[in-house]
Amino acid sequence: MRKTIFIAGHARLPSGMAAKSIYETLTITAEVDKKYGVIVSAGCTLATLHGREYVQELLKGYSLQDGIEQPVEDVKHHYLGKAGNAIISALKDLDKQYEAYRYRSQDERRDA
Repeated sequence: MRKTIFIAGHARLPSGMAAKSIYETLTITAEVDKKYGVIVSAGCTLATLHGREYVQELLKGYSLQDGIEQPVEDVKHHYLGKAGNAIISALKDLDKQYEAYRYRSQDERRDA
């Protein structure tokens, strides 16, 4: 059985961004440890490799079981690009997807 899940969060990109010409939305993906909710690896659809790597390193190691507030604060204080608000929105959507997974898996354990 796999020990991780793959989830994604989405948000609209602001106009005037390089990535906007390729994508309408920003997507953040994460491979998350099922037991502890820790982000094992992450990716996003920013246009530059450097931006994608920065977001990946920023998110790696956070536990979604602790909530999304700290990663959001880190983005606010450390990511100063145009996509900051879109990254925050995508993170909140990612957290919502994770919470839906946790709820479903609790139901499945109760029914078993």
